[in-house]
Amino acid sequence: MTVYIDDAVHAWRGQRWAHLMADTLAELHAMAAQLGIPRRAFQNRASGAHYDVPAPLREQAIALGVRAISRHTDRAVLKAVIANARAQYEANG
Repeated sequence: MTVYIDDAVHAWRGQRWAHLMADTLAELHAMAAQLGIPRRAFQNRASGAHYDVPAPLREQAIALGVRAISRHTDRAVLKAVIANARAQYEANG
């Protein structure tokens, strides 16, 4: 089982944001808690179950063992991770 974080590419509120996703919701919530992200920040949306993570916190996540994936070079992996996140949304939505 793995936790993933994509590139910090989304601009919002003056920062760049990445998506924290995982193979299971339990892993996702556990890593978010380890990063100090409150559970209320969890987004269970049709686009997939995830947490938004500001760019500086992305580096901390990677240091904790989260697998960095790139929208530019890891397209097949990212597509599978997003499909899994969507399936979790549908199962728990």
